[in-house]
Amino acid sequence: MRIRLKRVYEAPARGDGARILVDRLWPRGLSKDSAALTEWMRDLAPSNELRRWFHAHPVQWPAFRKRYIEELASPAASAALERLHDIAARRATVTLLFASRNVEQNNAVVLKDLLEGERKPPTGTGPVRAVSSGRSRAARRG
Repeated sequence: MRIRLKRVYEAPARGDGARILVDRLWPRGLSKDSAALTEWMRDLAPSNELRRWFHAHPVQWPAFRKRYIEELASPAASAALERLHDIAARRATVTLLFASRNVEQNNAVVLKDLLEGERKPPTGTGPVRAVSSGRSRAARRG
């Protein structure tokens, strides 16, 4: 599996594979046809409160990452993350799309790290960790 990151405003390419929008809000000025999405996973996006906080405090990237990963443990986000793992397991390439102008520090970067297994959620248990380690069936058995 190959995970790519791309601004949603960039033109779709054949090599994008599954194109997943991971923002809560629809990008301004972009039609749904021109976005060419496979799926829009708004439950994977940071909460509006966290998004606004990070916009006001962009130097707080480590704190944003930590708070965002904690939010991903919520039931809706955890289910969406499991779905994202399923898509990534079935597709050779997945492109996570975001609207942020900051291409190095945004929620898609955190999700890419989780998909690639570079970062583990802080709790160490639950479906997010089980899915990222390939044990989703064991997590469902509880």
